[in-house]
Amino acid sequence: MNGSTASLFRPRLARRRKIAGFWSAAFLATSCMGTLVLIILMYRVLSEGWSWLTTTFITNFPSVLFPEKAGIKSALYGSIWIISLTAFISIPLGVGAAIYLEEYAANNRLTRFIKLNIANLAGVPSIVYGILGLAIFVRTLALGRSVIAGALTLSLLILPVIVIASREALTAVPNSIRMAAFALGASRWQTIRAHILPAALPGILTGVILAISRAIGEAAPLLMIGALTYVAFVPEGLTDSFTALPMQIYDWVSRPQEQFHHLAAAGIIILLSILLFLNAIAVGLRTWQHRKRA
Repeated sequence: MNGSTASLFRPRLARRRKIAGFWSAAFLATSCMGTLVLIILMYRVLSEGWSWLTTTFITNFPSVLFPEKAGIKSALYGSIWIISLTAFISIPLGVGAAIYLEEYAANNRLTRFIKLNIANLAGVPSIVYGILGLAIFVRTLALGRSVIAGALTLSLLILPVIVIASREALTAVPNSIRMAAFALGASRWQTIRAHILPAALPGILTGVILAISRAIGEAAPLLMIGALTYVAFVPEGLTDSFTALPMQIYDWVSRPQEQFHHLAAAGIIILLSILLFLNAIAVGLRTWQHRKRA
């Protein structure tokens, strides 16, 4: 390349560097802005709700007349019920569907159509799943506004997310592992159980816990199926009425008294603590599996 030809590229290279610097600064500014908004929101929630975090707040039932004595016991137990049942229903179905689609199903038009629809379902607003749960579980199956109806509705919500995350984790496993197991005489299920699933387990666990974390904070589907905002008892069976942390927070925020807003902030802190705990478990399990396989 002579001098005249090289000179043609210098202005273009400088222009590209300017454009790259501009977009780098723009992305940094938007990231800082989002982080700043998050810090402000967290500061406000902590400043309003931290002093209300007491043992009585955890052990007392909600109260409409005496906010200073109100607690979050029924909502906390209701969330535990709902999330436990949701995990029990959605995890086997989601992981099993992912295994079938990636390891057993033929790569034909029907399989591609199913995968496309699962990807589309992952982007459907949660309120649509609430309407579906109201139509199928509450009215058609006559389950009423019960714990099992709420768990089934939230299972529909997070199933596509679990399927997609599990499929991606299974796809990331090198195909050489499958071929080596087949060459040694292992069956397809033996290969999946002994080699593919252990290798894909970190990604599957991360996707599952993140999906469960999403279900914990959803209020729209529970509102649609008629979950109660005021419950002064703990659910004892699958057909009992219930409330959940997002529902209780929504009820407190909608009230005009300032004390209920402080209670809502304390409830948000509890909900965020649960979400951070689940995300920490996901990170820990992923790190442990990587070290175990290293």
